[in-house]
Amino acid sequence: MIEFKNLSFHYPKSRRVLNNISLSFSEGNIYGLFGKNGEGKTSLLKIMSGLLFTKSGQYHINGIDGLRRNVSSLQHLFLVPEDFELSGVKIATYEKMNSTFYPNFSKSQFYDLIEEFHLSKNDTISTLSFGQKKKVLIAFGIATNTKVLLMDEPTNGLDIPSKSQFRKIMASITSEDKCIIISTHQVRDLHSLINHVVVLDNSKVVFNESLYKVSEHLCFGKYSTNSESIVYSESGFGGKSVYYRNDFEETEVDLELLFNAVLNNPNQITNALKLMHHE
Repeated sequence: MIEFKNLSFHYPKSRRVLNNISLSFSEGNIYGLFGKNGEGKTSLLKIMSGLLFTKSGQYHINGIDGLRRNVSSLQHLFLVPEDFELSGVKIATYEKMNSTFYPNFSKSQFYDLIEEFHLSKNDTISTLSFGQKKKVLIAFGIATNTKVLLMDEPTNGLDIPSKSQFRKIMASITSEDKCIIISTHQVRDLHSLINHVVVLDNSKVVFNESLYKVSEHLCFGKYSTNSESIVYSESGFGGKSVYYRNDFEETEVDLELLFNAVLNNPNQITNALKLMHHE
């Protein structure tokens, strides 16, 4: 559905934020796009949505050159940005002004979500808190029913109950023909939601695996009886480890531990998966 080949990007007078990236995203998945601040997550989403131009490389969405910003491709893609400005109109007016650009927009779905977020169509957006404004954008983005939904730090500004509500709503909209990409540094907020992890570091893709493959070959948790099975460990009270699954029972993937393991030693993690794949 989305494919990058040899993509590079940098801002004026800055280092390369993305360096020769080749990456693909397919329908039926919710991707977690992880990385430290400044590693190109937001830039990559902005390139997908037509807000930034690449310096070199190719970008295609559904076989169409995404760099040309054709309406036929952009109307099937929506970005919920981290930073945004919304006009000081009522929610109902905002919907009328913007929904016409998206052929599959569902008004009933939008207003159902607005109600679920404890908002009203008569609320004036400028009077809302940042978290409430974020909910308006999330509800609108979901209601566009675009084939590609991009979200940049969607849980920023949401309180704990709202984060739980967000995960429940996102889980309910997954489908075989939709591709969802969520960029965040708050790894725990996407626990049990995503099924594929992409990690950017030092302008490169250092990890790109489905969680199915990860859980098939690696285990997570306290483990100290056999150091030869440990792939990565963290010290401290009740220290946690990533270790070869071998004959052990499957464990839930600890996204934060996986992320830290990839950042500290990406080669060790990827080589561990490759080794297990060949066995």
